[in-house]
Amino acid sequence: MALKRRTKVNESFSMASMTDVIFLLLIFFMVTSTVVIPNAIKVTLPQAKKQTAAKPLTRVTIDSSLNYYVAFGSQKEKRVSFNEIAPFLRESYAKEPEMFVALYADETVPYKEIVKILNIANENKFKMVLATRPQR
Repeated sequence: MALKRRTKVNESFSMASMTDVIFLLLIFFMVTSTVVIPNAIKVTLPQAKKQTAAKPLTRVTIDSSLNYYVAFGSQKEKRVSFNEIAPFLRESYAKEPEMFVALYADETVPYKEIVKILNIANENKFKMVLATRPQR
């Protein structure tokens, strides 16, 4: 007795699922690449043994010429005077109360200048992070 199959197997290969996977990977890499915020100001950070990861939303940068720069989120750094830093940080805190303030200071900056920024953060009870580079 010969039994015949009633359904035939479709031998063609569908690329639809592969296209979906590639598209999702493309979206993933596009989104994650915009999260990376390169520091445009040339600052040689001091070295530290322990590295911690915190997502700083507000950045304060002091270069070797003692110029101050500030930025919030993914904004580009803008040059400000020392007196403009505290109002900028308060304005940023109003936008995002859970913000971290990351301090990028060149290793040649006098300790006094770093303490001034730390005092502003302490007076306003901001969470502060000091940016360093890994030790070799």
